[in-house]
Amino acid sequence: MAPGAFVPAWLPDTTRTRAAALSLVVPRHHVVVDRTAAYLHDVDSYAFGEHVRTPPIESCALRGHARPRADAVDGRSRDLSPADVMAISGVRVTTPLRTSLDLGCHLRRREAFAAMCQFARYHGITTSVLARELPRFRRRRGVVQLRGLIPFVEPAVESAREAWTLLAIVEAGLPSPEPQFWVVIDGVPTYRLDFAYPHRRVCVEYDGAEAHDQTPQQRERDRIRRAWLREHGWIVIVVTRGDFSGDRLDAWLRELAEALRPTYSSRRW
Repeated sequence: MAPGAFVPAWLPDTTRTRAAALSLVVPRHHVVVDRTAAYLHDVDSYAFGEHVRTPPIESCALRGHARPRADAVDGRSRDLSPADVMAISGVRVTTPLRTSLDLGCHLRRREAFAAMCQFARYHGITTSVLARELPRFRRRRGVVQLRGLIPFVEPAVESAREAWTLLAIVEAGLPSPEPQFWVVIDGVPTYRLDFAYPHRRVCVEYDGAEAHDQTPQQRERDRIRRAWLREHGWIVIVVTRGDFSGDRLDAWLRELAEALRPTYSSRRW
């Protein structure tokens, strides 16, 4: 896992195990960063395929020190203040705030936004706190992307693909929807919608039906819920895994724009 670190053979080879092993053999100016730091903060920003084999530990040396060098380490150097660093079970790691900001710069746009929403959800990092830190990142690679994402970060988003859906909506210039909206039936909150425009009875839902962790019972509940909504005047736009690029992205965004188009105009024809 890391030169000079010995781990019992029965211990699983995981990101947490590798980070802990590395922390035993590197100097204190080495800090776990980026997606590895996010994982240690319970924010998983790895692609599905990356979990097949444990990814390299992303670690940095404070500026002026030698980068970490090991087969299982993706090393670099970075300017970090003492306030940017904390310890988790003895492992020096960037704080949730700093990690969120770093990923907002370094990851591809959708993945960056999804990670930032998860940090907002699990660690209470608000858009105002993120914006307050922006001056520190002036002229840094990726800061333009970070600045553009911060206003839309939403803690109510529950999954990465929901975050992608929200980002597609706002980047298309459409109004921001209300996330996790409850439809009340006879005074009882009954159906929760991923994103809704209640005044227009329009909702957008990310359908993870192709995910391995969704049961037939869950899929049937989704079908019944959407049928009820449509019968009661809702326009339900369903987004699936392949709907985030090309013609398929354009198609559901056009459908949403049409559904939100005002039905009343003061113009005389």
